[in-house]
Amino acid sequence: METIQKFAVPLAIIIAGGMIAVSLFVVNSGKTAANPKPQVAEKIRTIQQDDHVRGNPNAKITFVEYSDPECPFCKQFHDTLKQMMTDYGADGKVAWVYRHFPIPSLHPKAPKESEALECASEQGGNEMFWKFTDKVYETTDSNNSLDDGVYNTPATPPNGPDGKPYYTQKKPRSATDAGQLSDIAKGLGLDVTKFESCLASGKYADRVTKDTNEAVAAGGGGTPHSILIVDGEQIPLEGAQPYDVVKGLIDSLL
Repeated sequence: METIQKFAVPLAIIIAGGMIAVSLFVVNSGKTAANPKPQVAEKIRTIQQDDHVRGNPNAKITFVEYSDPECPFCKQFHDTLKQMMTDYGADGKVAWVYRHFPIPSLHPKAPKESEALECASEQGGNEMFWKFTDKVYETTDSNNSLDDGVYNTPATPPNGPDGKPYYTQKKPRSATDAGQLSDIAKGLGLDVTKFESCLASGKYADRVTKDTNEAVAAGGGGTPHSILIVDGEQIPLEGAQPYDVVKGLIDSLL
């Protein structure tokens, strides 16, 4: 899990306590008073009309994930949650809600990447949001390695393996070129001009900030940060937990 550096030490203590609580809850199914469920610092929104939902929005369990597309642990956890939906989404038991939690102090490119997910959704709705998000998580590198066009083109481009400036062939291709993000949009059949215009406008920056602020208020100290909602209760899950932990927690709640 990647943490917000400013709060790294105290949050590490909080997170460690939360992890122990989650582990006890999974092992003991949360059925005894001796092992109470971990609590969120502040309750989050339940599913909203404009949320990005994979699966049945009326599922018994809503799995809300706050994620950073530049975080390597988030990319790993993305695959874990896809497996979760294979096992529990088909029969409508679990819904996966994606919300934004870029950490610019670690990943300066992540906020704009998060906006790109919204720009894809603007053109193709919920289905396109998930297609685009899957592609970003599957095909782009982590930790600011994204080729993101003019947004972060260095003044002095580094040389590639062939000794030529790395960005010569790719940057800029247009006034709003978004590099790999534009390539993904094109590959999925989106109108690239509209996509790049949307991204350059910053129109979804406030939405990304809103999600991020909510994650922090709920106790999220790093990414990924998840909260399971079931029967009105909200149960936090920190970090890129292995699938066995996620499965055990879900089984204990069904």
